[in-house]
Amino acid sequence: MTARIIDGRAAAARLRATVAEEAARLKARHAITPTLAMVLVGNDPASAIYVGAKNNAAHEAGFRALDMRHPDSLSESALLDQVGALNADPAVHGILVQMPLPPGIDPARIIAAIAPAKDVDGLTPMNIGRLAIGEYDYRRGLVACTPLGALMLIKGAIDSLEGKEALVLGRSNQVGKPMAQLLLQENCTVTVAHSRTRDIPVLCGRADIVVASVGRPEMVKGDWLKPGATVIDVGVNRITLESGKTKVVGDVAYAEARQVAGAITPVPGGVGPMTIACLMRNTLIAAAMQAGLPQPEI
Repeated sequence: MTARIIDGRAAAARLRATVAEEAARLKARHAITPTLAMVLVGNDPASAIYVGAKNNAAHEAGFRALDMRHPDSLSESALLDQVGALNADPAVHGILVQMPLPPGIDPARIIAAIAPAKDVDGLTPMNIGRLAIGEYDYRRGLVACTPLGALMLIKGAIDSLEGKEALVLGRSNQVGKPMAQLLLQENCTVTVAHSRTRDIPVLCGRADIVVASVGRPEMVKGDWLKPGATVIDVGVNRITLESGKTKVVGDVAYAEARQVAGAITPVPGGVGPMTIACLMRNTLIAAAMQAGLPQPEI
């Protein structure tokens, strides 16, 4: 068996095209241009690349993008002041503060300060809670971008998720916990594994769906997997090869997993593009919701 490759780039391109169409419709009918404010503190090269990619995606969707960059000397209080000003600005529909933040700034405090209606990352306590109680789901509301994108890829690979056994490796607020909630809403039986979980290979061996988000290069081995399983690799790890060159790999040993799984996402080219596409989706939805308009069904 050789697994079907789940093409995250193609899925993201389709979603971004739909978002652009809906954004044009929103502008034509209601004179609203979705506006995304992106705040970057410090000079982390990877963060700068991510913000640049998000900026480009926003412009391609027909949005207005505000690229706000600050030195790592910015204080937590100054950052909170900027978030407060963006919250109060009716022309701004979405706020994204790029992580990680420099030492001395509490990321939880910054995330909690973002107005839930403008929380296009879907990570404020209010929006995480709305997901947990079912007010927000795969089709409604502002849901964390990476797990939402992962679920879209899963639904594209599996006709029906109902009754499937799903294993989420990782319990972060950004991926693991919201991923588990989304899979529960699809009527999966969900297990969340973490650094203290025993017998992870045994859990993998019975899972129809495995979502790996642990930050450990190629931790999940091919012989751990149930034959035919759908494998979603959220990990992005840079490793150094014997030649001295670096390579980006996921949390799954891709080559061997592909010989067992039924469908699998590559790294790169899997979940990553969907994360940015879902950020655009959330910004569009936030603009509609703030105007009191029906949420586009995307």
